[in-house]
Amino acid sequence: MTSTTNRKNGTDEPPGEMLARLNIDETSEGRFGVHIGAGEKSADGVATSEALDNSRSSSQNDTTTSAGAAAALVNPATAHGGAAYEASQALHVLQSSAPRGQTDQANRNKGPSLPARTTDRERPKEASEEEEYVEEDEESSEMSASDEEGSWITWFCSLRGNEFFCEVDEDYIQDDFNLTGLHILVPYYEYALDMMLDVEMPMDDPLTEEQQEIVESAAEMLYGLIHARYIVTNRGMHAMFEKYRTAAFGRCPQVFCQGQPVLPVGLSDLPRNYTVNVFCPRCHGLFFPKSTRQANIDGAYFGTTFPHLYLITHPDMIPSKPTQTYVPRVYGFKVNQASLFYKNHEDGHQRQQVATSQRQSRRSRTKPGSK
Repeated sequence: MTSTTNRKNGTDEPPGEMLARLNIDETSEGRFGVHIGAGEKSADGVATSEALDNSRSSSQNDTTTSAGAAAALVNPATAHGGAAYEASQALHVLQSSAPRGQTDQANRNKGPSLPARTTDRERPKEASEEEEYVEEDEESSEMSASDEEGSWITWFCSLRGNEFFCEVDEDYIQDDFNLTGLHILVPYYEYALDMMLDVEMPMDDPLTEEQQEIVESAAEMLYGLIHARYIVTNRGMHAMFEKYRTAAFGRCPQVFCQGQPVLPVGLSDLPRNYTVNVFCPRCHGLFFPKSTRQANIDGAYFGTTFPHLYLITHPDMIPSKPTQTYVPRVYGFKVNQASLFYKNHEDGHQRQQVATSQRQSRRSRTKPGSK
């Protein structure tokens, strides 16, 4: 162990007073130059304390190594005689006598060290690859979102309740000949046509909410009327055949038809008169659609011609008539034809025929030129 006395001179002079006679400065090369001021004390106490702090921090782990390092830090070129040895011994004494807690406290006072900023060149390769992968995912999601939006026609046909509609080709809609006379039936015809074809026209005064709702309703009506004309063409029949083959229009509810697929039909070619019905090619019966959403569709959007023209054009698709008929029975016995069960049924039908014939005769009498 090193004592606190000055071994060289054999005196009890404290090392602090001995260092006070020395002027220790830190040079630009990082070494300590010792300058002897005979009989003078150092005027720069701050430089001395900084040199001592640096020496303390360098000797935390091994005091023997730090003593040798302190001796090596002394510049012998600037020392005179034994003064350099005295300075090294004084530094060694202070380093060994200073508590280790002070050095740790000095290191803690410096605060935590901040991590170095990572530049683009120093950025890890994995991080850059992850960022590129995220960017590609964002681009693919944007493309898929734009694809999912599609056209107005695709959106309209995909709505719930519009399963009866097929997608009309835009080439057919853009032909003015196919739209002859529709501008009279559809309000806001030009706006509705632009909306249906996804054409954005610049307008000075934007439409109000009420006008926008009218245009949307007009676009649905215009598409329905065009649809009624399109499905009687070859391309339209082919598109409807795919739905008919998968029974997208439903099946006949009669038992003896054995689930025969049906075709949509309207009772009028003018809009807002009747809703759509379904026609059974086997029994030639007319029924309401099974879904209430589909039952609210205007019958003019399919017309009165489509199912019959379709079967005439494709005679191989006409099914045979059911061979079985239902016979009413009571306790296993057939109901008599002379009973009221049949009489009222037939009388009602006869009364309807009589009323119809009377109306026709009255109309013929009121015509000009009739006798």
